[in-house]
Amino acid sequence: MTLIFAHRGSAGTHPENTMSAFNEAVRVGADGIETDVQLSKDGEVVIIHDEKLDRTTNASGYVKDRTLRELKTLNASFGTKGKWGREKIPTLVELLNWLSHNQLLCNIELKNTLFLYPGLEAKVIQLVRAYKMEDRIILSSFNHYSLVTCHQLAPELETAPLYRDGLYMPWVYAKAIGGSAIHPNIRAAPDVIIQACLSMGMPVRPYTINKAAEMRRLFDLGCSAFITDFPEEAVRVREGHHR
Repeated sequence: MTLIFAHRGSAGTHPENTMSAFNEAVRVGADGIETDVQLSKDGEVVIIHDEKLDRTTNASGYVKDRTLRELKTLNASFGTKGKWGREKIPTLVELLNWLSHNQLLCNIELKNTLFLYPGLEAKVIQLVRAYKMEDRIILSSFNHYSLVTCHQLAPELETAPLYRDGLYMPWVYAKAIGGSAIHPNIRAAPDVIIQACLSMGMPVRPYTINKAAEMRRLFDLGCSAFITDFPEEAVRVREGHHR
């Protein structure tokens, strides 16, 4: 069965990367969530997508220039025009604690292309191990050097390269960097590539799948999973597809 990962929680309906968005993913029956991590000024692992605070919070400037205490004072639902109450920027500790009370899988994207965030990999892995979540966490990044570091530090954890442009034989490339799945932009994952990866035993989880017709196509292909802003819609389409 094709699994459904809720992108930044339920980013199409709730303030992205907040606990309300993650709770919505549970409510609608998603199989997993996808989220993003960066480091605060004082080295805490925080959950937020953009390196800049401007789009999703009531502040400006970079995440890396604020301490955790400062980040916690911000309203993380600001980008959704206030129809949700105040939401705080979660920490990875808070998210892992929350995951320990449900069965969801979790794809953690390391946001370390603009800023390298030295030590981010080790901190994330230490927390995942502390919560004994090794079998439920996938680490992904557009920074493939970072994924190699993750694989060296924690060969038991699944890693998956994110990429936007066509890769030749991506199943070969992913294995070469220790990856055990690929997370392509859907435009870089035509049917023939998805089918070839699956035939080679390489899971494929494309992003960001928001149209019902595209969801149906991936269900038809038996794609491993996909990442969507609208998990409720995806679950509805999957239920209809399997009738």
